[in-house]
Amino acid sequence: MSNLYIVVDNPEIWAPYHSAEEVVPSKDYLSRPEYRTPGVQVYNFCGDCGYRSQGYYCSLLAEARGQKVLPSVRTLNELSAGATIKLSEELLRRLRQFLTANVAASEANFRLRIYFGHTPIAALEKLAKKIFELYPAPLLEVEFERGTKWAIASLRLMALGELNDRGQDEFGAALEGFSKKIWRQPRRERAARYDLAILVDPQERFPPSNKGALQMFIKHARLLGIDADLITIDDEARLLEYDALFIRQTTSISHPTLRFAQRAARANMPVIDDPDSIIRCTNKVFLHELLTANKIRVPAARMLFGDEMAGFAELREQLGTPLVLKIPDGSFSVGVEKAETEAQYQAAAARLLEQSAVVIVQEFIATDFDWRVGVLAGRAIFACKYFMAKGHWQIYNHDAGATRAGAFETIAVHRVPAPVIRAALRATALIGNGLYGVDIKETAMGPVVIEVNDNPNIDRGVEDTLLGEELYRTLMAEFERRLEARAQQRAAS
Repeated sequence: MSNLYIVVDNPEIWAPYHSAEEVVPSKDYLSRPEYRTPGVQVYNFCGDCGYRSQGYYCSLLAEARGQKVLPSVRTLNELSAGATIKLSEELLRRLRQFLTANVAASEANFRLRIYFGHTPIAALEKLAKKIFELYPAPLLEVEFERGTKWAIASLRLMALGELNDRGQDEFGAALEGFSKKIWRQPRRERAARYDLAILVDPQERFPPSNKGALQMFIKHARLLGIDADLITIDDEARLLEYDALFIRQTTSISHPTLRFAQRAARANMPVIDDPDSIIRCTNKVFLHELLTANKIRVPAARMLFGDEMAGFAELREQLGTPLVLKIPDGSFSVGVEKAETEAQYQAAAARLLEQSAVVIVQEFIATDFDWRVGVLAGRAIFACKYFMAKGHWQIYNHDAGATRAGAFETIAVHRVPAPVIRAALRATALIGNGLYGVDIKETAMGPVVIEVNDNPNIDRGVEDTLLGEELYRTLMAEFERRLEARAQQRAAS
């Protein structure tokens, strides 16, 4: 088995380069079990790596499988959101000297291609390395724009098909030299002040915390010596004035919440939810691969692709009926449909595939309620039973005219069945060290993890029914711990 997979849309695009043994079509990589080996290096050269594309899912599932992938999902999302690059004065000076000396006065733009952190232009090699450290990707193109001074205008992923003969030679040489190098995470800068920004959307229909809970967070932050302010996405310019970020707005890959988390993480600010947790938790395909690979029981599932749908009879035999179809990043029961007949299956699949290149189909597990276990920094801090909406198969019923939610019951953590708590802690340990809400169904075969949610609901009068204000103190104490740890690290450096 190869220790390197080169993932492409069509293997013919790799013809100009040496060795085709490791080249894998993207569809095969996504669907065939032999490409799930952990520890393998993956170079993703799909032509489209935009959100929900097959290229995006190749990077996403590589991470779920424990493989080392370029570009990572984090890099893809940062580039898509509009990457920002801060350069030292020395690099800026060298860049401007080169551009002034080598670009005709009539030219308003200059484009630099970066192959695995290298460029054929020796004077810009340090710049290429710096950009690659910030945004590790095999092929990047930086555009510089002439104004009163030269400045970076844009940064984007390139596709292999854009390379001419000379570019192919340059790329091939860089690939040969890079394959055995260690990939490093981007360096992060540090912030210094002790203020907490709580990101909210006052207009959100289903916010993760109601007004009462937000006031409790503010109260207990201040009792611990942390000034907490509510901010919105309109306050992005002020974000780095704060020392930490707590996201209490529903997160999404295609939403500014991820951009806020990324900016905070780059500034070395304690942030809940962190970017990696957002990326991993908001995608059910990733979660299914990750949990399955680590032998955590999840509903049996298959993936659907728009041009290669499994038949209803095949799925019925494998998963039983009814089938549950989900877009990978739905929340609050949105983007989830149930199909009991072939006609329902075809209609539901068609609707959902209009929204996503991949749809997940799961077996249906009927229970009266789901366990919700709240986990913070590897410890279960609250537990609830979320009951199905009356006369419905989900917790939220959006088909009732007005959205209706099922009842809830808050349970002391020590009274929750131990296998349920163990499953929640095992699942979240694979995601990170943040704040999560794990949905679990109890079955005759044991607990089944349905989802691991970042940004879980913490509402005044629901999740805090037993713990009261102690729940909010616990969360703010975690921010205090992280802030103090960062201050100590800074003092020691």
